[in-house]
Amino acid sequence: MIKGKRILIVEDERVVAEATSEFLSVLGYDVIGTPQEGEKAVDMALQSPPDLIIMDIRLKGETDGIEAVEKIHDVMYVPVVYLTAYSEPATIERANRTRHSGFIKKPVMEEDLEITVAAVLRKEEERRQSSV
Repeated sequence: MIKGKRILIVEDERVVAEATSEFLSVLGYDVIGTPQEGEKAVDMALQSPPDLIIMDIRLKGETDGIEAVEKIHDVMYVPVVYLTAYSEPATIERANRTRHSGFIKKPVMEEDLEITVAAVLRKEEERRQSSV
């Protein structure tokens, strides 16, 4: 695990966002926000870039998680792990057209979250070091 990495959790279910935030904080990550709307997530990510975004696909507001990722990636690259209860083929196909690092299916199991976040951050760190 890479402690102190900044994570933005974008989740429309407040209970899920709080539980995820608390768990990742205990593991040593810095959760920099838990917006419920795609528009707010884009603003937060662009104003204070995180090291990782955990993005729910279905969000409050007009911008869903996939659109939010597209808008963020239009400006900069941040690794994204989609968090979703929805796995219909059309949604997965749309998400797969974005540059993402994987999916975590709801209900979220802490072990899956811990392993996925650590693996994505480690891979991103290796990518950054190899490009220097």
